[in-house]
Amino acid sequence: MPERDLRTNRLLSRLSDHDYERLRPHLSHVDLDYRKSLYEAFRPVEQVYFPINGVASLVITTTDGASTEVGTIGSEGMVGLPVCLGDSDAPSAVYVQVPGTALRMDARFFRSEVERSPTLNLIILRYAHAFFNQVAQSAVCAHLHNVDQRCCRWLLMTRDRMPSGDFLLTHEFLGMMLGVRRTTVTDVMGGLQRAGLIHYRRGHVTILDHAHLHQRACECYDISKRAFDRLLGDTPTAPRVDKKHRLISEVG
Repeated sequence: MPERDLRTNRLLSRLSDHDYERLRPHLSHVDLDYRKSLYEAFRPVEQVYFPINGVASLVITTTDGASTEVGTIGSEGMVGLPVCLGDSDAPSAVYVQVPGTALRMDARFFRSEVERSPTLNLIILRYAHAFFNQVAQSAVCAHLHNVDQRCCRWLLMTRDRMPSGDFLLTHEFLGMMLGVRRTTVTDVMGGLQRAGLIHYRRGHVTILDHAHLHQRACECYDISKRAFDRLLGDTPTAPRVDKKHRLISEVG
């Protein structure tokens, strides 16, 4: 992976040198393949993931088999938050929605490090608060805003987590994220394409007009983004370099 394309995970970039050096030997680089399960509902969370790029979806599935996304996780955060909050599993599952890469670590080890380090614990608590705000905002968004606005919001959130404006996006996952049928997804994406905001073909989307896509999105996008910036600081513009000037993305 070319260095210019690397995306630093936001949580890892906020760590003190001391906390980072303790975690580094336990991090391994992994690919986040499309539809990959990162943990299952009501099953022990055995690994935590720090995405570098790509998007993972926190998904709730009802007894009749219907599924919907309730949270989005990318380079701003981590997968496996329940273990940091004193639990071993959750009623939700996490799947890769947009392929990418991540750094992975044993969940039990990471939890022990969170418990021993006040500074690491504070960062995780801030992230947990920001993620809760995102989930709460998404619930409001689903009730008050139309599908076109919500689709624009999700496309912008995905673009923020990717190294470029071109990424995999299937009707299946977009429908699950929006809570609508695939025919509705086709109508919405077709409308955005005719307006010149995106190009969508064979499961790939390319953002063509970010500014106008932003204008068509609801205010929920900006509200969630401001919460993450306030709690975790501005997104780094370059990969984090440790004391020995080695990129974290070379781990493993």
